[in-house]
Amino acid sequence: MGTGEPTEIPVFIDNGAERVKSGTLLVLLAGFGGLLALMAFAGIDSIQVLGQVEQRNVQVRQMFLLRNRALEQIRSAVYLSGTYARDFLLETDPARAEIHRANLQRIHGQMESALASYSRSISHGHTGAFQTLAAEIRQFWKTLDPIFQWDAREKHVRIESFLINQLSPRRNTTLKIADAIGAMNERELSAGDDQLEDIFDRFRSRLTWMLAITLAVGLLLAAFTIRHILRLARDADLRYRQIARAQSELKELSARLVEAQEQERRAISRELHDEVGQSLSALLMELGNVGAVAPAGNTEVRQHLDAIRKLAESSVNVVRNMSLLLRPSMLDDLGLVPALQWQAREVSKRTGMDVTVTADSVADDLPEEHKTCVYRVVQEALNNCARHSSARTVEIRVLQKNGRVLLVVQDDGRGFDSQQVRGMGLLGMEERVTHLGGAFRIRSEPGRGTLLSIELPLQTGAPQLVA
Repeated sequence: MGTGEPTEIPVFIDNGAERVKSGTLLVLLAGFGGLLALMAFAGIDSIQVLGQVEQRNVQVRQMFLLRNRALEQIRSAVYLSGTYARDFLLETDPARAEIHRANLQRIHGQMESALASYSRSISHGHTGAFQTLAAEIRQFWKTLDPIFQWDAREKHVRIESFLINQLSPRRNTTLKIADAIGAMNERELSAGDDQLEDIFDRFRSRLTWMLAITLAVGLLLAAFTIRHILRLARDADLRYRQIARAQSELKELSARLVEAQEQERRAISRELHDEVGQSLSALLMELGNVGAVAPAGNTEVRQHLDAIRKLAESSVNVVRNMSLLLRPSMLDDLGLVPALQWQAREVSKRTGMDVTVTADSVADDLPEEHKTCVYRVVQEALNNCARHSSARTVEIRVLQKNGRVLLVVQDDGRGFDSQQVRGMGLLGMEERVTHLGGAFRIRSEPGRGTLLSIELPLQTGAPQLVA
């Protein structure tokens, strides 16, 4: 079944609406972009601050552990050096005394290494205490230097005095200084913790401000967006109502135009049938009367009368056909089914298609608009079949059941893509059907024919399409 020529609906672009849309898009992009930039800045800044805090914490801990380890080595060396010095002085065996002396030298080397390690990690506030400790340690080892020159008798005589009056006080002094430095290290560690806490406080304050700014911008953006969306929704609702009202008015206007067209066709058809047709019939009768009184031997006159009679008869046939095509009188006089059957016969004679009509239980008192709608849909469908589908057979089925009128027109033509092609003929049929509250469906595929079906309710209600 053909579709008629497809139509294109012009699209009008509202430049003002496009500018508003572009401006809104730019504002939203700028707002959300700024919000995302703030969030990204806050995130990057937080990561940097946390990295600095972690780095500072690691640095403070490492320096504390390094200095504390060096002090422990110094303390241990001081204790061990005193023990080895005492053992050296008490030892009478020269070989074993040499072992104690070697241990003292090894301890001395370890202490110097610990001092060098501490000096590399020393802070500005520890310089004086560290220098005091280093000087005290040097004095400690100078105190031990004379004992290596004593012989066995001197060791025995001077050991007690040396241990009590020189070694022990010097060792105690050194340990006190080391303890004092250890306490300073602990205070510095505590100060480092305070610094970290201060960094965390500043970070917390900055993050709070950043969060407050981000929330404020987000709230402003959300308020603007909501306001703009609500305005767009109001505009869209207003435009929708305007469009719906315009569509309703267009449908009403279209229905009035169709009704006016049908009335005009009916009037023209009756004028042709009653006025022109009767005039031509009277002309034929008068020609018959003239032929009856014309001389029998005047062949020229009779030839002219015959020509006029044939022309008048042809005109009568043309007028009758025009009248039937405009509005078949049998649709008003005999009903829908005879009009459809007449139309099927005429299309079959004119195109050679095999058109059949099957009508079951269709009442003669159908509403005028329903009869007209079914007749015009069939007329347009047959016209499309003849022009576009190259169909051989067309089947028309009409059924009245459960307060509904069902019409199915099916052909075996070449078909078409019903989702892509919509001509004026199909749009006109659908408009007629929907104006009466009916349902319209067309199903077709290329090479598989076309099935058109409509359903018209005889009473007000939601239509249900029967396939």
